[in-house]
Amino acid sequence: MARDYYDVLGVQRNASSDDIQQAFRKLARKHHPDINKDPEAEERFKELNEAYSVLSDPKTRKRYDRFGEDFRQIPEDWEERVGAGVGAGAGARGRGRSTGGGRVRFTDYGEGFDGSGISFEDLFGGMYGRGGGGGRWGPVPGADQEAEIQLGVEDAYHGGRRSITLAGPGGQRTYDVNIPRGVVDGQRIRLAGEGGRGSDDGPPGDLYLRVRIKPDTRFRLEGRDIHVALPVTPWEAALGATVPVPTPGGTAKVAVPRGSSSGRRLRLRGEGMPNPRGANGDLYAEVRIMVPPELGDRERELFEELAAVSTFDPRKPG
Repeated sequence: MARDYYDVLGVQRNASSDDIQQAFRKLARKHHPDINKDPEAEERFKELNEAYSVLSDPKTRKRYDRFGEDFRQIPEDWEERVGAGVGAGAGARGRGRSTGGGRVRFTDYGEGFDGSGISFEDLFGGMYGRGGGGGRWGPVPGADQEAEIQLGVEDAYHGGRRSITLAGPGGQRTYDVNIPRGVVDGQRIRLAGEGGRGSDDGPPGDLYLRVRIKPDTRFRLEGRDIHVALPVTPWEAALGATVPVPTPGGTAKVAVPRGSSSGRRLRLRGEGMPNPRGANGDLYAEVRIMVPPELGDRERELFEELAAVSTFDPRKPG
């Protein structure tokens, strides 16, 4: 289901036209892709434009308030038809209808719109090819649909073609999807023409796949930045060393500065998630000092010798 346009703009449903305009201007400046370099800014900006185009037009807003996400499938003169008393007294209850497989869900309006006793069947019966010769309102486009898909970090990093099976009302269906390289959590992938079917030769809607990145035991994502633990020995941390670090793209090398303690973060610029439209994310390796679970005789002697000569006290303030 598409996001509520009022939620997109962050306004109440009873917001005035000025409130809607002010909210749009504020958010548009914040998320304009020429200003905001976040990879999701462009998608957010498009969402804001769509919400504003609907809510800034009083007539379109009224249809949206009444019919929700299916308002585009309702003729603009629906109020005139209600006022003309089409089918008055029918007494049938408004209910959900299907436009040739597209999603059309209408709220139950009791005995009719505004208590007039005019039913959805009587008011729009011919719109969907039933009664009155059918199709007299012209082609009706299919509804856009959305589904979630889960990807592992490495799959999202590399991208490529994937066969994805989704369960729907008509059963399971498999799609051949091109996953963009470096796709991030929340990003949408558009499959043109794979949404709800239109009626009266109307074009089908689109299917949007919203990506969810599955938790990974090795990699933690923050936007396009990747965080990974970097185990090192006490002597590597104390003396400095170059050690291997795992990344979704393979093993890289990182220099551990001498005197590093656990928790120190080492940045590998550009080794995070790829970004086809800008700079790649970074990879942050967090130092974790590990000690041998069992010590050999010589190892024990050396550690005891170190303990005897060292004046370092990690618990001493300052």
